[in-house]
Amino acid sequence: MKKGEIYEGTVLELCFPNKGKIKYTDEDGTVYTCTVKDALSGQTVRFAVKKKRERKCECVLLEVLEKSPLQSKEPKCAHFGRCGGCTYEELEYEKQVELKAEMVKKLIDPVCSDYIFEGITKSPNPWEYRNKMEFSFGDEYKDGPLALGLHAKNSNYDLVNVTNCHIVNNDFNQILNAVFEYCNKKELPYFHVRRRCGYLRHLLIRRAQKRGEILVDLVTRSDVTGYEGKEPLSDAELKELSEIVTGLNLNGEVVGFLHTINDSFGDAVINEKTDIVYGRDYIYEELLGLKFKISAFSFFQTNSLGAEKLYEKAREYIGEIKGSTVFDLYSGTGTIAQMLAKSAGHVTGVEIVPEAVEAAKVNAKLNNLENCDFLAGDVLKVLDDIKEKPDYIVLDPPRAGIMPKAMEKIINYSVDRIVYISCVPTSLARDLEPLLAAGYKLQKVACVDMFPQTKGVETVVLLQRVN
Repeated sequence: MKKGEIYEGTVLELCFPNKGKIKYTDEDGTVYTCTVKDALSGQTVRFAVKKKRERKCECVLLEVLEKSPLQSKEPKCAHFGRCGGCTYEELEYEKQVELKAEMVKKLIDPVCSDYIFEGITKSPNPWEYRNKMEFSFGDEYKDGPLALGLHAKNSNYDLVNVTNCHIVNNDFNQILNAVFEYCNKKELPYFHVRRRCGYLRHLLIRRAQKRGEILVDLVTRSDVTGYEGKEPLSDAELKELSEIVTGLNLNGEVVGFLHTINDSFGDAVINEKTDIVYGRDYIYEELLGLKFKISAFSFFQTNSLGAEKLYEKAREYIGEIKGSTVFDLYSGTGTIAQMLAKSAGHVTGVEIVPEAVEAAKVNAKLNNLENCDFLAGDVLKVLDDIKEKPDYIVLDPPRAGIMPKAMEKIINYSVDRIVYISCVPTSLARDLEPLLAAGYKLQKVACVDMFPQTKGVETVVLLQRVN
């Protein structure tokens, strides 16, 4: 097999994250293991070799020649196939969760085979579950007309005009369409990252699943770079747009319309300045009897009802903690810490993002919790400054997992139980190795489907110190 060459093969199995595995025998009899992104078990596909290392190849899917038996239903969304958001819409929901559980187990079994696998908990809603979306302005093809939606499959630049997304409440679609129509009518250009010119950047929408409160944030540059005669939206025009959005016949209620300035040259959503055009700059959501104040840029689990299932499992695994000291490391906005604070003696949350820590403090006060503290900084450094020692530790690290030096400090506490929550099972499998080597036993593993119709899955594990 050669890099850049095109081949055909049948996918034998699926591995995380959503990669089909193919065994390909070359003309000289050499057998290669090929992983093809977005391919499904049972599909016959045409693919190109992107990277090659010895007898292993990473490949790009070019065409599905024959569908998989798993693709048993018509996709619900008209944008499916072009939009890069969903991958599993052609699969029955039962099969989706089954595949995700299998992929997680395949990753963990080589690390440790002696544990209880509790399967996967379904999302309470397989559709309309997301409480946040970041839509981008751009074009559907090079130099095409204005688009507002999600990135096209396998593309960093092309966009799909997502007029009717089904993994969000229809309120999102109505707001998106209204904002797009207004900006298109004004003939405003989108910000072209490579050319560094334009104006419109993103549209952020948050909607509390339980309370129905909606926050809308239009993200633009401060000026219309590179387009002579074009002016940014005036205060009056922003107010007009907010009135159009608040006047829509929605299921929920728009409680705030914001305008954020982002003059950076990258594609990420960066808050350099945010003005309130209408209402307030936050919404309230409820989880397991607690109330949370969420701003436009706060981290919060994107599936509120699914998050309750996830945190219930974490709380079950941590067990009896009455009067105990618990560390919630990589605590985000402190959601887990506050769940545990209701029964623990004291909870300390550590998070590297200062804004998230401030949000955690606000929410703890909102819920009248006085036995939890939140510290801003890198876990590796902050742990040296904490005098108290934990009885139990909860870990919820970012996608990359835990850095080795931080893992060493966590292990040195020698706590009785550790609960690890992971959004990337490959990182989890890697991090389990030093924990097992240090005398911990993997007791239980459970998955929670927080992202139906997509490849994402959350995993919770319980580790018990035995040596």
